[in-house]
Amino acid sequence: MTDTAEVKTATMETTSALPAEETERLSGEIVAALKTVFDPEIPADIYELGLIYKVDLKDDRGVDIVMTLTTPNCPAAGELPTMVENAVASVPGVGVVSVNLVWDPAWTPDRMSDEARLVLNMW
Repeated sequence: MTDTAEVKTATMETTSALPAEETERLSGEIVAALKTVFDPEIPADIYELGLIYKVDLKDDRGVDIVMTLTTPNCPAAGELPTMVENAVASVPGVGVVSVNLVWDPAWTPDRMSDEARLVLNMW
């Protein structure tokens, strides 16, 4: 008998209940919807600003979104998550949308896309 246990790793294959073309369509339309949401104080959309950390499209068409804000003291903190939820919920075929606002990791300007940097003149 030995005190050490052998750890076996199993490969796990994941598949979606949604057809690939439907997943692709929904993903594209969800990103387009996110790009319609702007922080009222910044002339760039939240997607290009890098405020969206994760979008999880589930088999039941529900969407879980993890996002942050530029600062915990953002005056739009009360309204931006609702704006994100409403924008994504407006995509045809999307089920229940859940938005989780997080502060870790903290947002930094490094998360911005080149498009946002151009709009904000932050080169």
